[in-house]
Amino acid sequence: MRHFLVDDDLSAAEQLSILDLADALKAEPYKLRPFAGPRTVAVLFDKPSTRTRISFETAIAELGGHPMIMDAALSQLGRGESISDTARVLGRHVAAIVWRTSGQERLEEMAAYAGVPVINGLTDQYHPCQVLADLQTIRQHKGGLAGLSLAYVGDGANNMAHSYLLGGSVAGMHVRIGAPPGFQPDSEVVRRAADLASQSGGSVQVHGEAKEAVADADVVATDTWISMGHERGARESIFVPFAMTTGLLALADKEAIVLHCLPAYRGKEIDAAVIDGPQSVVWDEAENRRHAQKALLAFLDERAKVQS
Repeated sequence: MRHFLVDDDLSAAEQLSILDLADALKAEPYKLRPFAGPRTVAVLFDKPSTRTRISFETAIAELGGHPMIMDAALSQLGRGESISDTARVLGRHVAAIVWRTSGQERLEEMAAYAGVPVINGLTDQYHPCQVLADLQTIRQHKGGLAGLSLAYVGDGANNMAHSYLLGGSVAGMHVRIGAPPGFQPDSEVVRRAADLASQSGGSVQVHGEAKEAVADADVVATDTWISMGHERGARESIFVPFAMTTGLLALADKEAIVLHCLPAYRGKEIDAAVIDGPQSVVWDEAENRRHAQKALLAFLDERAKVQS
């Protein structure tokens, strides 16, 4: 059974085919209806959500299906039922499962027992659906992916940095992470990304300064400094030199585009003049979650049918 738990679950060819399908579904939203019936897709939330819920709920409906939105805390999972038992039950009722949770190991256990495709709606380690949408957005504005340089600055140890490393490397991009000491990417993720980049023609770099990462970049990205579960306070001061200011953006290519997965905190990790400025493609990025996820759901469902 094919799942999408982390970015490199897709080969370069598969990633490209999904992005091509996402573009086609953006142009013709109702051309593909694999969940007509309707078949049900469960979407579970352990964490708050705006874009993940909106985009998946809409995507499943546009594919002809029924989105079953579940607050996991209000299910028996919230009272201690095992993930494996929940997975066995869910898998007998639904065509696929999307889960926004904490530890990656929780998602992996769900996938091991569900018997249907399981999709990572966000974990502490990875956010692969967001990066699929980001890649679609980059293609929309730059015409392609391979050979472009993507600079991410801020908390390099968070899920977005890890997914940019892996997803960008699969796509043949030159991925640079700019992050302060103590907040740099997991070394094993960097190693995996470097291996992928060696096959795709991309590259991976990790810098201790934002300026080094952003210099002449085609795409610049950032994320909130305070991920869910972290406290504000002294932590924020560490990231001030990594804020996406107009001055930092000026170091990138003059036609660089700006990404932010949202929610954004203007005056913190990104200037209002940047996120609301002419180089920002943040709102296209937010919309493209729906299209990329529709393509992903259709891709996984087709493979599940072949295997059954």
